[in-house]
Amino acid sequence: MTSLAEIRAKLQQQDNRAAQGPTGPNPIYPFWNIKEGESATIRFLPDGDPNADFFWKERLMIKLPFAGIKGQTDSKPIVVQVPCMEMYGESCPILGEVRGWFKDPTLEDMGRKYWKKRSYIFQGFVTDNPLTDDEAPENPIRRLIIGPQIFQIIKQALMDPDMEELPTDYTQGIDFRLNKSSKGGYADYSTSTWARRERPLSDAEMQAINTYSLFNLNDFLPSKPDETSIKVMTEMFEASVDGEAYDPDAWGAYFKAPGMSTGDPVQNSSPTPKVAEAVPAAAPVDPPFDPDPAPAAPAQESTAAPESSDILAMIRARQNG
Repeated sequence: MTSLAEIRAKLQQQDNRAAQGPTGPNPIYPFWNIKEGESATIRFLPDGDPNADFFWKERLMIKLPFAGIKGQTDSKPIVVQVPCMEMYGESCPILGEVRGWFKDPTLEDMGRKYWKKRSYIFQGFVTDNPLTDDEAPENPIRRLIIGPQIFQIIKQALMDPDMEELPTDYTQGIDFRLNKSSKGGYADYSTSTWARRERPLSDAEMQAINTYSLFNLNDFLPSKPDETSIKVMTEMFEASVDGEAYDPDAWGAYFKAPGMSTGDPVQNSSPTPKVAEAVPAAAPVDPPFDPDPAPAAPAQESTAAPESSDILAMIRARQNG
């Protein structure tokens, strides 16, 4: 039987690996590691789901910090991500609580801490990669986790009447130039642009699509929590706010602590797991892209998927015209 000391040593090794980041080929392209002043060229591809409205999936997560793990005297602070129910078009009990905090100026900082974090999952080819240490996987179709700042640039182009075809079109699509600079001490991608000319996919790119097929981006979203999972999330939220430690006995079957499983639904290369995974506070779960702050009046925000119907209507009108 494995001793407690051996278990703790193995868990510590896994925590160290998580803090160092993944090794070997990574299907997720880490564009956030690009140096200031450098650029990457990306050709976005459609969602593998033929019924998908868009060529991306929106991901809404809430980060719950904990003081450590219950029962472990030497455990470090951890952060566990749980899905926001607004991602599924339903009201979120956590945000329902947090919204009220913005009515009190003394609670605004706490409210933003627990506010949903928005990101978007895309896929595509990286045709110009400045990251010399990036080891591309055998399948050249990479996934990208993009924040609100870059997404706004993508959205604005789609709404521009001068864009006549979807940028993901195999023959008339266009590449996206992701430029990294800095502003106020933070990474800034506001100068990113679309190519001015159409570019048909190369024979090698078409061969990759035929060989590996496109990802179904839904596979990289968390499974929709059931009623029990929602109760667990709410309980974890309350414990986090109270400064308590993560309780593996109470919550481990739903949202696991470091070393218990490998399961971040976006960063894991396998399809969606049934549980989420906490990570050490020192190891970022998401790329350090631009923040998605809570709105000034979050209580009036709709639970419907934002920035969707207007884009879809514009694209369909353009195609039917």
